[in-house]
Amino acid sequence: MPTLLLIEDELALGMIVRDSLEARGFTVLYAADGEEGYTLFREHQPDAVVADVMMPRLDGFSLAGRIRQTDPDVPIIFLTARSQTADVVRGFELGGNDYLKKPFSIDELIVRIKALLNRNRTVRPAAPDRLPIGKYQFDYPKQKLALDGKEIPMSHREAELLKRLYEQRNQVLERSAVLLDLWGDDSFFNGRSLDVFITRLRRYLKDDPQVQIVNVRGIGYKLIV
Repeated sequence: MPTLLLIEDELALGMIVRDSLEARGFTVLYAADGEEGYTLFREHQPDAVVADVMMPRLDGFSLAGRIRQTDPDVPIIFLTARSQTADVVRGFELGGNDYLKKPFSIDELIVRIKALLNRNRTVRPAAPDRLPIGKYQFDYPKQKLALDGKEIPMSHREAELLKRLYEQRNQVLERSAVLLDLWGDDSFFNGRSLDVFITRLRRYLKDDPQVQIVNVRGIGYKLIV
């Protein structure tokens, strides 16, 4: 069974979640703060990470940023009572894959973990390191756009979204499909987050007028190159 890293500073909640996951067959590594969690991550390389956002020593967002520096693929689920759009967007920017609001049910957490693990096992065809997007060069592994010697650093989620737009270039990328793939569900709240990321990608690509990301009403988006 998969090994999960659970990081939760509320000890009583952490023990309940750990015991419930273990009762369902998961192997669970437990840490009570972000620094301890990062140490366990480096030592054990778990299959998925479930982390509270507000933690002592190292918060969940900062932890995700560190993890993504070495592992771009391991699923990360945030647990938090915070639900402001800005918080959710920041979590996804730093490489989070899902966002579960407290209080939550163990069954819902397990469904989300399994969905992310199944998606993570899907092998995508290898792509060149640098992808041409009009005058830009998109370095997906390094999460950067380059134009005339100037580099634009991108977040993990921005790079993932642009890669999917590139793979479907000049064709429609369905909104519901990308939400399910990158956000885990196509709820209205996640849709708002997706809109923020599309706006940012348009801003990054604005110096080449031949490159556009257009809305296809009621369906999704199209990268025109």
